[in-house]
Amino acid sequence: MTKVRWVPTFVKCLSLGLVPCVLMACVAAPNSRGPVPAKATTVKQSIAPPPDSSATYHFMLGYQAELAQDSDKALREYQIALKADPFSREVKARMAGIYFGLGNLSQAAQMAEEVGEGSGQEAQLLTQMAGILVGAGKPDRALRLLDKAIERAPDRGEAYFPKGIILLNQKRTAEAEQTVKQGLTYVPDSPIGLYYLGRISLEAGNAEQAVASFDRAMAVSPSFEPAYLAQASLHESRQEKEKAIAVLQKYLHQVNPRNKDIRQHLIQLYMTTKDYAGGLAELERILEDDPTDLDAQLRIALIYGEKKEFVKAIDRLTAILKVRPGELKVRDYLGYLYEETKDVPKAVEAYQFNLQQDPNFTDSHIHLGVLQYRQKKFPDAITHLSDAVRIAPKQPEPHIVLGLAYLQSDQFEKASSAFEEGVRHNPKSADLHFNLGTAYDKLNRFDDVVRAMETALSLDPHHADALNYLGYSYAERGIKIDLALSLIRRAVALKPENGYYVDSLGWAFYKSGLLAEALTEIKRAVSLVGDDPVIYEHLGEIYIKQQNLSAAREAWLHSLELDPSNEKLFQRFREQGMGDPSQEDRIQQAKRRVSGKIQTQQATP
Repeated sequence: MTKVRWVPTFVKCLSLGLVPCVLMACVAAPNSRGPVPAKATTVKQSIAPPPDSSATYHFMLGYQAELAQDSDKALREYQIALKADPFSREVKARMAGIYFGLGNLSQAAQMAEEVGEGSGQEAQLLTQMAGILVGAGKPDRALRLLDKAIERAPDRGEAYFPKGIILLNQKRTAEAEQTVKQGLTYVPDSPIGLYYLGRISLEAGNAEQAVASFDRAMAVSPSFEPAYLAQASLHESRQEKEKAIAVLQKYLHQVNPRNKDIRQHLIQLYMTTKDYAGGLAELERILEDDPTDLDAQLRIALIYGEKKEFVKAIDRLTAILKVRPGELKVRDYLGYLYEETKDVPKAVEAYQFNLQQDPNFTDSHIHLGVLQYRQKKFPDAITHLSDAVRIAPKQPEPHIVLGLAYLQSDQFEKASSAFEEGVRHNPKSADLHFNLGTAYDKLNRFDDVVRAMETALSLDPHHADALNYLGYSYAERGIKIDLALSLIRRAVALKPENGYYVDSLGWAFYKSGLLAEALTEIKRAVSLVGDDPVIYEHLGEIYIKQQNLSAAREAWLHSLELDPSNEKLFQRFREQGMGDPSQEDRIQQAKRRVSGKIQTQQATP
């Protein structure tokens, strides 16, 4: 559990540069010659002013400097006052607070300890100095002062609560709970005490008691923000996100509707629960307060993107870019949205605009490279993806797509080099090891294929592609058939609707001589995938084994229709005495169709 940080009230005030609180309220004394600060009449006197007139004078000058937020002058005046009265606890206390606010913890702690020495201090002053010691990393010395404060005024509950939190941070949970409960016997409606009791209950594993304590803290002090945040966090940790949302909504409605951090947290909860309407409503409220909040506008666009309302998302992003045309991440996301709407030219334009503004903007290199890969513009894809891996070598994705682009270009050595480089920078990426194995397969380096796939599986035992690929590789070679079946079955169990995995399973059954099982699985693969030349080729082989030549002939002809470049199957067809498939009209039409596609692609710039 995260340690609870207790900072005394007056220290918070100092750190924010506000008018000092309880300790800092200077009070009038019989020999005081200066004006009494306005707050002094309403604060119980806890310290006496310095008795020496010179000390009093510089004390007041120091206090006035504090009010003007001039810490350096305040310290100078207090140091002069301290020379006149070296034993003045009130001067040392104020100096401790200033040093703490300035981050000079060693000086703050020294002053706080000097204030705590001896006897006669009020419990309130001791509690405040203990807070400084905690902040300075001296919890044991803080405990000593808190024990002294409790001894001075055992019926004042305030000192018990910080003591309880220190004990909690020291893992003395039982003592912490006992201490806070003791304090609550004197001030049962203390929101701080109830809040701390809730935190202690959480540490002790009593979530229900924690919920009750936070509820009570909010009931006695409806504006006590820490209780709301702790309550919401507790519900989140228990996956009770709807309850967490209700707590934050209550805070915004009843306490501070302008708390932007709370509203942002609420929006995040809405997003994790897929309540896009709730998230949009909160973002629109932010824009009501500040129509220029571009972050809120961007998040609205992201929600519209999640909802597949791409036109609305594009409109929002376009509006942002009119105000801030240099927001490259926004324009990059706009390019992605154009891709989703199939407006490829505008997507390309967005990515290219970014790269003109910043040639090293990695995201647009990656997204443009991936888009060109999908368009089968492999040389262009290789250019941008090469830039991406040069700029951001720790990102595995550009290495993967770069290697795939080389594979599609039949540049197998370059593909393996791209994947190897990716593995060098990302040795824990199972996907990179898997793709490296596929490149080794193209280079007929089977031992390396096995090693790469086994490495992928050691990193991710549920990597279905690696399970299927390694299993199919064994089955295709007719080796380790039992292992092949085991691997492929694991892949199918992970993705039972993947027809290619099912085909691999059928082929492994075929290799093991289980023809009935093989036929069942291959037919199921056909139903899942549809037209795939390899699956139909496998189907034909099974029918050959079963002496069903007519069914085998039909399956192979269909495979050749889908891939008329499969010369090995043409030869296999003839060897089985099924005639010359190239003379079949359907195969000739398939060849003309493929030839036409190639010519069209070559003519397309």
